[in-house]
Amino acid sequence: MSRKVPEEQYKKTRSYHLRQWLDGTKDPFLDTVEMKPQQEFKEDTTVTRQRSEEKKKIYERVFDVEHNAEMRLFQKIYRLFSVLFCISLVLVLLTGVSYLPTFGHAENPVNNEVPQRYIENGLQETGAVNIVTGMILDYRAFDTLGESHVLFIATCTVLILLRIDKKKGKDSIAEREANDRIYEPKNDVILQTVARILVPPIIIFGIYVILCGHLGPGGGFSGGAVIGAGLILYLNAFGFAKTERFFTAKTYKWMSFGALACYALAKSYSFYTGANEIHSVIPLGTPGAILSSGLILILNICVGIVVAGTMYTFYVMFRKGGY
Repeated sequence: MSRKVPEEQYKKTRSYHLRQWLDGTKDPFLDTVEMKPQQEFKEDTTVTRQRSEEKKKIYERVFDVEHNAEMRLFQKIYRLFSVLFCISLVLVLLTGVSYLPTFGHAENPVNNEVPQRYIENGLQETGAVNIVTGMILDYRAFDTLGESHVLFIATCTVLILLRIDKKKGKDSIAEREANDRIYEPKNDVILQTVARILVPPIIIFGIYVILCGHLGPGGGFSGGAVIGAGLILYLNAFGFAKTERFFTAKTYKWMSFGALACYALAKSYSFYTGANEIHSVIPLGTPGAILSSGLILILNICVGIVVAGTMYTFYVMFRKGGY
């Protein structure tokens, strides 16, 4: 165990001199360093006025078009090249359009084997009565999977940019929520009554649009948008306290993750069997029945979940920065 050294003896040690040198109180070559408190820098008014006048002269000399020949020449050349560039761009576009086939011509790029395949064999190969749904969730399902991930990534970006840090700003969160409650019409009887009447049919209609997307107009994107609008209406009528009883940020994350994972696994099976010419064991069902079109019904549900949650989350994050 070390013992305490007297102050006079400590001042003779090298550690004491090293500490003085590190603190800047004494230099080993200049001995004691004179310490002066740093004062705030104040520029002389004459120097400030002179600098502002110089800046004004430079600005007038450079940007005074009337008396600056170089600036006048530059502006004339700039305008001339702008006109030439626009004319060249218009000529290039008109030349490209002139080589396009006439409307309705047999060699038109639209009239190829792709839409013909969708129309003639779509019902037989996908089992979906709605050709558009069969095209989006079967022939182009990989593209739709990318669109769903784009929505999820967009929501994550909004969460990163607008979310309030709960660990660092508890006071700001409480103040933000208190201010947000001012705009919640908790005592608006008309709005709450209308919401009680309309929200259930809106959500039921959204579910119907999702489940019948392979039979008629609709699908996951449109049905999810309808459900998201119903959730936003319920939030505006009854506030965050009641809405968060059944829909929180954690709920959205798990629902979106589960929907995207289910979509990816389902289509990975289809991609694998199709690429290796393996017969799929998933039946297409009877066209026109609710349980038909193979995996399209499940994919519609997954897309609807992602779209509904994304719409609601965007609204909540832009409103108060968190659930």
